[in-house]
Order: sequence, then structure tokens, then C-alpha cells
Amino acid sequence: MHATHPTAPAATRRFLAALLGVALTLASVLAAGPALADDVDAISGTPSDGTGTDSRSAFSYELQAGQQITDYFLASNTGTTALTATVFSTDAFNSADGGFALLDTAAEPTDVGGWVTFDGAKKVDIALQPGQSKVVTFVLSIPADARPGDHPGGIVMSVQKGDGQVLVDRRVGTRLYVRVPGDLQPVLTVSSFTASYDGKWNPFDGTTNITATVKNTGNVALAGEALIGVKGPFGIPVGKASTDLVDELLPGGETTLSYQVGGIGQIGLVNPYVTLTPSVTGDASNPGPLKVVTRDAILIAVPWWLVILLGIAAVVLVVLRIRTKRDEKAAVEWMAYMEAEAQRKAIEQGQ
Repeated sequence: MHATHPTAPAATRRFLAALLGVALTLASVLAAGPALADDVDAISGTPSDGTGTDSRSAFSYELQAGQQITDYFLASNTGTTALTATVFSTDAFNSADGGFALLDTAAEPTDVGGWVTFDGAKKVDIALQPGQSKVVTFVLSIPADARPGDHPGGIVMSVQKGDGQVLVDRRVGTRLYVRVPGDLQPVLTVSSFTASYDGKWNPFDGTTNITATVKNTGNVALAGEALIGVKGPFGIPVGKASTDLVDELLPGGETTLSYQVGGIGQIGLVNPYVTLTPSVTGDASNPGPLKVVTRDAILIAVPWWLVILLGIAAVVLVVLRIRTKRDEKAAVEWMAYMEAEAQRKAIEQGQ
């Protein structure tokens, strides 16, 4: 048996095809190479001492109504592309999950965000080369009629890019807190409190579900600690109490807390509760006494095991009562029968 070999033209075609495949592979690799080094847009912004960064993580002031102060924001391009950023000030609020949030770029501020100007304007555009930083000077002017309390906001650096249909807004912000002295009202409340009990097949187990809405009804930003637990009859603790931290709530802000307390047996009455202890956040000054707040509810944890036992006992009692009455009736009938028999026999003997 002889080995067969391709003809010269066929071998040449195969060689050229293989060479073309290698060339195409190299071309695809070379074409894909630059994708690993795509340009990157990245920005950062921090408080500044007028020349560079300083030790602050936020802008925090305590200023009288009508007072004015000048400060500095350091805007940096930490990416690899040249860009133009817009620096402005806006108001803060608590998001749905209770977090610190700032108004959208296009939204008009109505509080502290409108008190800041950049060289007399509400915003300023700055051009930054890759790796470049610039100090932006701003003036904070407290209105003469500013209400006492905390006014939260932020200094924002924004870079927007898009084709008109899809707009990407890359933002970084530094928190801005202004406290105006006066009638400070540091108040956290539990504005709503609901609870329910879920029993288990095990009479010594069950779950109490607790939902509490914590709201800042005062004019001072506050955080807090919530103690959640359940008490049984006579105020005896049952289950395992737990604690949870409440993040900073701005004036008017609120957050909802949800908990499950397990190990609650079917003991009749249960008393779920939440105790809220407010606290001052960050380096804010003492606003005065902070009131501890407690909310609770009364639930019926039906002791089905006891209900079943009572049901069985009731059935037994009914059965026993029926049998007793039946036996009493039978005894009366028997006595009547015996008396009738005795009289009959007496009559027969008299004859």
C-alpha cells in the first residue's frame, strides 16, 4: 500500500489558505488591541483650601441669617480624555430607601442650593485636560429670612455627553450642610407602626413582623438607633430583640424599617415595639435634648394548642354528661321496675 501525496498545486493552495488564516488572525488581534486602551472619562471633586485638597470630607457651616462666606471646591479630571465640567450647587433630600440624594442636574434648587454662586453665577463651566485639577471659588450667602435649622445640599461636578437622544450625566458631589441658629427642633418620630403575627405548627414558635416608618419632623438632620423587640404577658421579653442603625435623615426625610422577630410562641397576647434613640451626625453641633420615642402594638397570638385541648376537654365533658344523664335515667327506670315487681309479688302472695 503506497502513501498518497497532494499534487503541487493543491499543496500550494493549502499553504496559501493557511497563511491567509494566520494573517487574518493577526489582523484581528491588532485591530482589537487598541480596545484595551479605550479612553476613560473620570472625575472627582473635594473641598479645597484654595490651593489643593484639605482634610474635610464635606462643607459644613453654622452661619447667621444674612451672613456670607467664601470657600473652595477642587475639580479634577482623573480620566484620560479632555472634558468640560459644570460645577453648581443643589439641594439634598432623602431617597426612598432613606439615603442621602441630590436633585437632578436640571432641577432648580429652592433652598441652600440656590444660596451658592460662582463668580456671581449659579454655575460655572471649566475645561480640564487629563490629570488636571482646578480650584473653583464659590460664595455662600445666607438669606436674611432663612429659617432656623439645617439646610442640606451639595456642590456638584457634572459632565454630560450624548447625542441628543441618550444623555449620560456623570456626576460627583460633596455634601453641603448649613445650620442657621435659632429655634432648633431635633425631632425623630415613628410616624407609622404596623405588626402582624404568623404562627407555626410548633406551638412554641412563631414570627412577629414589624414595619416602622421613621420620619424627621424637626429642622435638624439626625441619625438614630432602633431597638426592636417583642414582649409577652406582664411585659416579659420573648424572642430575641435586635438593634439597627437609622441613617441620617434630613429635615422632612423618612425611611421605612422592616423586621422579623422569631421564636414567639402562641402565648395569647404579644406586644411588639420599636424604641428609637436619635443621635447627632458627623461633626454637627449639639442641637439640644434628643427625645427617645417608643411605638408598640398589641397582637393576639392564638394559642391553638390550648384551643385544641379545650375543645377535646369540652367534647369529653359533653360525652360524660350525656352518659351520666343516660345512666341516671336508666337507674330511675330500674328502680321503678323493681318497685312495680315488688308490688306485683306482694299482691300475688296476698291472694
